[in-house]
Amino acid sequence: MALARPESLSVGQVVEVLTFQAGYNTNAVLAGSAMLGLSAGVVGVFALLRKRSLVADAIGHATLPGIVIAFLVAVALGGSGRSLPVLLLGAAASGALSVLCIFAILRFTRLREDAAIGIVLGVFFGLGVVLLSYVQRPENVGASPAGLHHFIYGQTAAMRAGDAMLMGGIALGAILAMLILFKELALTSFNDEFARVAGYPVGVLDGVMLALVVLVTVAGLQAVGLILVIALLIIPPVAARLWTDRLPLLVVFAGGLGALSGFVGAAASALLPRTPAGSVIVLCGGAVFVVSLLAAPRHGVVAVGGRRALQRLRIAGEHMLEAAYEHVVTRRHETVVPARTVRAMERLWGWPVWLGPMVLAGLRRRGFVSRVEGGYELTPSGVERGARIARNHRLWEQYLQAYADVAPGHVDWSADMVEHVLSPELVAELEAAIARAAGTPA
Repeated sequence: MALARPESLSVGQVVEVLTFQAGYNTNAVLAGSAMLGLSAGVVGVFALLRKRSLVADAIGHATLPGIVIAFLVAVALGGSGRSLPVLLLGAAASGALSVLCIFAILRFTRLREDAAIGIVLGVFFGLGVVLLSYVQRPENVGASPAGLHHFIYGQTAAMRAGDAMLMGGIALGAILAMLILFKELALTSFNDEFARVAGYPVGVLDGVMLALVVLVTVAGLQAVGLILVIALLIIPPVAARLWTDRLPLLVVFAGGLGALSGFVGAAASALLPRTPAGSVIVLCGGAVFVVSLLAAPRHGVVAVGGRRALQRLRIAGEHMLEAAYEHVVTRRHETVVPARTVRAMERLWGWPVWLGPMVLAGLRRRGFVSRVEGGYELTPSGVERGARIARNHRLWEQYLQAYADVAPGHVDWSADMVEHVLSPELVAELEAAIARAAGTPA
């Protein structure tokens, strides 16, 4: 069977959608999805720092029975069972009830939080599936439940302008509440014990934070669905965490990345009508995370790998300088180290074949060694640097023996690790401590 070919898109269509020229309803959906991503990113930062991300997952799954029950109640009262505000109200009530159930299990049992979350998530979602299968039969309720199943996976393209504005309004309210309580939530997230001692109502702040998570989850039900809405609460904050360590910037970055994911995903849904919008929005968030994971300057894989490689080269170079200096001292200040001795050192340390030439090239570039016939010669700066490293090694060995009561045969490995990070101030403190232990002036 031949695969269906996707409809071709023109550059003009893409520009129209991305610049809000594709019609009122499309523009409202784009703006609503961006607002949803923005609010999910901002609220998700504190859920992540407070280690409540999986609670948000349970809330998302627990909204399903609330949606179906709201539908049944609305039909029983003679109203429209498909009214979005009514369904979202039911979802919010069910989500809030799930949070209370989790805290009740933690309060009155000895179960851990992950077990409580798993119980509540599974039971509420199972109840929702049973209720949904019940209302699927018109003879049971006397009204069509068409559209309820879209809350499971989301259907952004089916949103009307009013629905999108309602979603955007909820998201805006969550952002404003988060900004008003920024200081209190930040303190609770980083040190809840200090916050409790300082008089902050930690339990109330936790409840407010989870209420905001419920609010954002409910707002995102129609856009990404109750299964995938957790991704909007987790992925943007985690991606932003790779870019910065400062909380205000983290909140700004998470909100920006969430808004970008929502906007681009909704735009893709508008351009590719048969594409599941919720999944595309989440995939956009996943792409943002992958780019951040690779390219973030502080915690990205490339940056971290580069720093570790440079640090390994530096430490290996210092080991080489220290060994060369000790060779010079042993050979009565003959500053040339034969090449065969250098190769013996590399074999002793178990270096791979490529590491030795790179280390020696780095030492030559920094002016610590020079290439001479038959080996390498330490320059005056190389002798000075090697002597300093060897002295740090001996100082740390003496300190461990004098204060940590470590046997002399067990201090060499520790000294090898620490000698590279001793600052001049720490060296002075070690000298003073060792002098006090020996009963001599520092």
